[in-house]
Amino acid sequence: NSDRSSFTRVGHSISTHRSRNIHAMAATDSIAGSGATTMDTNTTQNGAEKAPRKATFKGAARAVMFANHLIKLHNPHIRELDVDVLYHFGLTSEQDMGAMFGDVKFVCMGGSTGRMEQFARLAVKELGVTFPVGCDVCDISKSDRFCMYKVGPLLSVSHGMGMPSMSIMLHEITKALHYAKATDVVFIRIGTSGGLGCPPGSVVITETAVDGALNPFHTSMILGKPVQRPAHFDKFIVQELAECALEGEDVVVGNTMACDDFYEGQARLDGAICDYQESDKMAFLQRIFDAGVRNIEMESLYLAAFCNTLGIKSAMVATTLLDRLQGDQVVTSKATMNEWCVRPQKLVLRYIRRYMDRVAAKNGDERAADSAAAVQA
Repeated sequence: NSDRSSFTRVGHSISTHRSRNIHAMAATDSIAGSGATTMDTNTTQNGAEKAPRKATFKGAARAVMFANHLIKLHNPHIRELDVDVLYHFGLTSEQDMGAMFGDVKFVCMGGSTGRMEQFARLAVKELGVTFPVGCDVCDISKSDRFCMYKVGPLLSVSHGMGMPSMSIMLHEITKALHYAKATDVVFIRIGTSGGLGCPPGSVVITETAVDGALNPFHTSMILGKPVQRPAHFDKFIVQELAECALEGEDVVVGNTMACDDFYEGQARLDGAICDYQESDKMAFLQRIFDAGVRNIEMESLYLAAFCNTLGIKSAMVATTLLDRLQGDQVVTSKATMNEWCVRPQKLVLRYIRRYMDRVAAKNGDERAADSAAAVQA
């Protein structure tokens, strides 16, 4: 099949059809198993930009998309509450959650409130969503902690910086969707990161999130005891997100290290405290690069662990603001960084557009079947 690209293990050569710039970095045995990872990609002519191919998923992957899976909470105590106050969004379970969020299929999240407003406005354009005359995208959160925008089947939500802030957002948005009886919801973080061996402005799609010791699980201290939860992302969504890349885009599939802080945990030399040498830093970065890590940030580990625990499909897509093998400080102009931040947003919106096209096709097939049945009757 001339339309197929072979994605080999980290450190080996990568064969792609024509000039397509998708690099798959399958994890080492210690993180995500062995063997080559293979994905389908679309073809283009002479470097000209073309829309991605229609999805090629079959069988189980397609069935899951329309499986009508409700979000189930793993907390029996919730049933004892007369009213559940989602404090950090200014919402309560007394509100008509079904009318507000019942049709949500995607929760797209990022650290910055400004960036998630930008994403919501881009989604209006890219997804062709229309509003009544005189209406516009607006923040429907009733709190200053997080923002929340709704555009068709997606929510655009901020989560702040770091895993503690993200955990608050995830708990409360998940409960809101549970009360709304939303089905088949996918959570996607669209973020920024420091790359490893990737040119600045690359887009990294995460296969597995790891902690600072390369463990592929998140550890929470609960009642004074460590609780470990696996941190892999949905492999089918990873594949389809990669298929949504356009010709000429630097899109990398690999692992992401999530750290508890921006400076020492990420082996930077420019923090207020640093008790190691540059040689120590470089040895560490090379070691995690060899283990399949292609970017570093501060949220992916908790997102994957949380979603795996509740059976929610999730993904992580981030742009790289610098190559950490070349330095520590982000010195790129604001205009350039803004352009880089839009890259993963557009990739995710192509993926959501595919979903919307499938829904339209499914509904069309059902209407045709109903019409045929009516004629026969």
